[in-house]
Amino acid sequence: MLPPCAKLAETFTTKGASRIQINMALQGTPIMSAPSLHAHPILVAGAGIGGLTAALALARHGFRVTVLEKASQLGEIGAGIQLGPNAFHVFDRLGVGDAARNMAVFIDRLRLMDALSGEQIASINLGEAFRARFKNPYGVVHRGDLHKVFLDACIAHPLVELQTSAHVTGYDQDGSGVSARLADGTSIKGCALIGADGLWSKIRAQMLGDGAPRVTGHSTYRSVIPTEDMPEDLRWNAATLWAGPKCHIVHYPLSGWKVFNLVVTYHNQAPAPVAGQPVSHEEVARGFAHVHPMARKIIDIGRDWKLWVLCDRNPTDRWTEGNVALLGDAAHPTLQYLAQGACMAMEDSICLADEIAGRPDDIAAALTSYQSQRAQRTAHVQLISREIGDHIYHPSGVHAALRNSIMGAKSDEDWCNVMAWLYDGPKGDVSVRG
Repeated sequence: MLPPCAKLAETFTTKGASRIQINMALQGTPIMSAPSLHAHPILVAGAGIGGLTAALALARHGFRVTVLEKASQLGEIGAGIQLGPNAFHVFDRLGVGDAARNMAVFIDRLRLMDALSGEQIASINLGEAFRARFKNPYGVVHRGDLHKVFLDACIAHPLVELQTSAHVTGYDQDGSGVSARLADGTSIKGCALIGADGLWSKIRAQMLGDGAPRVTGHSTYRSVIPTEDMPEDLRWNAATLWAGPKCHIVHYPLSGWKVFNLVVTYHNQAPAPVAGQPVSHEEVARGFAHVHPMARKIIDIGRDWKLWVLCDRNPTDRWTEGNVALLGDAAHPTLQYLAQGACMAMEDSICLADEIAGRPDDIAAALTSYQSQRAQRTAHVQLISREIGDHIYHPSGVHAALRNSIMGAKSDEDWCNVMAWLYDGPKGDVSVRG
């Protein structure tokens, strides 16, 4: 007797089903009706975390997807990234939960320190009670490791095609679908186009024409060091933030405790965007001469520092045009202060794929629904991230003392209540978990 999966394949073969339908059936993927298996794939511009998540989510609903990446090689720059429980909800929905957990470091606490006094302001326990409340852990990962989880899943999926050296510069659309225009003068036809092409999105530029991102004047410097170089009295299994006047310092372990991620930020009125520029130790140290010696030690051990000047945009509720939609940083670029940029892009992907799967023959309506479901939540994250940077991490004097008093008085249960709107997932429920 044939095993169930082989029997299923035999049944489909005798009924004349396509190879795509058979693969979908064997993977347990919902099978779309013939009119919904569009003649052209859904195009995704950008193969970052947001683009690959969208591709995987759509493929798991049975859609063919072509990912167009402008770089000649697939990869991700940057260092550490923090992942709240809402990120793990998405991993589970996409079938990569085990892979994501295997490469994450599960920290015990979030610690907020006073960078002037060296004293602890607040500590949030991320142990059993936190995990039980949010049904998932809080983790930290290397951005490249997380990207590889999604890249490997897309490579393995028969409905995902990845194209490099394919820089999408614009689009045209008519009643038959969308054509993505490439920098080499060619174009690729799709039934829809998802702009997951980041802060400087060409798709957004054509759709909205709203100019360059907003430069915040905050400069962030990143370094990764071997764990043995981290002072022993600072090797905490925590995501630790030292808050000081117009500056802060973050550190946490990565990659199975092989390295520590260091991120330091200060207000220096930087006038123009910068991304990944090597800088000297002296430039980094200049913004932290006023902090406690214990915090300053972290600057001293950094090496190979790289600079980013932080940018974002004002929230907008216009992410779609016909069969074209924006996703992740292309739609709602967010400052790092709530550690939710990648998480929001991944949530976008689940929502977008679910909406298209629910209305496969009216993609424009599906994209409009996606936008309406995501715009308010992501705007909330954008605006709260700005407020945290200005009024929680960087104040001085009486303002800082008030922060310390209020935040230091909260219990672990209080903190869970404060964070519930974010970590429960969209609409304050478990809808992304399926």
